[in-house]
Amino acid sequence: MPQPQRFEPNPDGLRVVVLISGGGSNLAALLAKEQPEQFGVQIVAVGADRHSAGGLQHARDAGVPVFVERISDHPDRAAWDRALTETTAAFRPDLVVSAGFLKLVGPLFLARFPGRYINTHNALLPAFPGMHGPADALAYGVKIAGATLFVVDAGVDTGPILAQTSVPVLDEDTEETLTERIKVAERTQLVEQVSLMARHGWTINGRRVVTK
Repeated sequence: MPQPQRFEPNPDGLRVVVLISGGGSNLAALLAKEQPEQFGVQIVAVGADRHSAGGLQHARDAGVPVFVERISDHPDRAAWDRALTETTAAFRPDLVVSAGFLKLVGPLFLARFPGRYINTHNALLPAFPGMHGPADALAYGVKIAGATLFVVDAGVDTGPILAQTSVPVLDEDTEETLTERIKVAERTQLVEQVSLMARHGWTINGRRVVTK
């Protein structure tokens, strides 16, 4: 059985690189709480897989360094994975947060940041993995939806679960209305959990993740 992985808090503040692909609402929530004396987090860089990612402007406005690694700028996926890994590692992060990053990282990235790469998904895993969580939840007729924060592994939305938050499904819900309510809960959960990781560290023991 694998030994538990323990990640101690950084007394100077948890160094975080955030990866995005779009408008960066989760990033904006993290940046709004970037107060080392209370939150214990330093957003040291924001990376994207496209120059058009609107969230890059949030980072620039906050004075946070940005970088872009497009797959099309590299000869193959492995080269992109290597470049993303090296660029991210240059900022010496304690934690990497996928906040709407729409690319699956490769084995080099996962090996460089084992237990230190987290992602947020708009469904209650292991139910409804993939790109259409809220739509799949509605189609199945569930009464409770929500969001899951998890440690990324080599699968698709299969890593150890860090936290989950529930959102009731209303009779009148559409995919759009449910998705928007999940996003609100998702942002709150992300900020709370990253804050806990910053203050207390975290331990991964098999499929269990504890932030204390």
